[in-house]
Amino acid sequence: MKIGTIGAGRIAKAVVKHASAAGYEIVMSNRSGVSSLSETVKEFGSNVRAGTQMEALESDIILLSIPWSEVESVLKGIDSPWHGKIIIDTTNAASFPGFKPLDLNGKTSSQIVSELADGAAVIKAFNTVEAAILADDPNEGGGNRVIFLSGDNYDAKKTVMELLTKMNFAGVDLGGLAESTIQQVGGPLITKNFIKLPR
Repeated sequence: MKIGTIGAGRIAKAVVKHASAAGYEIVMSNRSGVSSLSETVKEFGSNVRAGTQMEALESDIILLSIPWSEVESVLKGIDSPWHGKIIIDTTNAASFPGFKPLDLNGKTSSQIVSELADGAAVIKAFNTVEAAILADDPNEGGGNRVIFLSGDNYDAKKTVMELLTKMNFAGVDLGGLAESTIQQVGGPLITKNFIKLPR
């Protein structure tokens, strides 16, 4: 199974670090082009390469990791069909400075992503943990760092759960995209670092 990134910031690099160590083939893309990522991909194994956005979109799983202000224009600018694709949405709908939640007219940010990428199975994940912590070893204090996820597609959620397990994270299913509000900025889980201990 291949992973492609739309965006190559700190969250994307943290996820790629663990996914590449788990053996996944990864194509990283950003708006600045392939050459801008030549040094970035050297931080990882030979299973990570820089590519165009279209090359990244050929992957089974798409990691959406760009500023919220760019989400609509980027997704509307993609002509590639989304059916059969899984989007892991790491974005946070917040205003800066202050990291304040945006008014999304009663929708969650991932519900909006799902509308913009019609046909894709959207899973909200990797947005509640700060990038520096996310990049650290998921094994901590005798347990595994928790990654919360939500989504409406059972099979896609199962696939992402398997990804998390291979990356040594502990996935915790919160329910559908409507429940992802508790993952969003202003919700009780944002910036929290939980560790799941063995029973």
